[in-house]
Amino acid sequence: MATLGTVEPFTLASFAPLLGDRFQLVLEGSDMIDLILVEADGDRPGSDGQADAGAGRSSFSVVFRGPLEPVLPQRIYGFRNETLGSFELFIVPIGPDDDGMRYEAVFG
Repeated sequence: MATLGTVEPFTLASFAPLLGDRFQLVLEGSDMIDLILVEADGDRPGSDGQADAGAGRSSFSVVFRGPLEPVLPQRIYGFRNETLGSFELFIVPIGPDDDGMRYEAVFG
């Protein structure tokens, strides 16, 4: 289980089985926002699908959906998930869809 402040060697396989799962994003203080994992994609632009020799993994991205407001600025946030534990991710808002605001984290 990852802890805040550590570098976790996540792979697409870490997230793919968790589609539809709830992730808690930790805001300032003890406030949290629930996000749902809605995409886990290994077809990143510029990626040939092969593992990077230096990193030992393929490039991939994950997309979370949260409430429309507040729109969170891009930065590193603490996350909590029942399966993955506590970890940090840099997320970027990529725009709303019919169900909420979407945020992307890119690995690779």
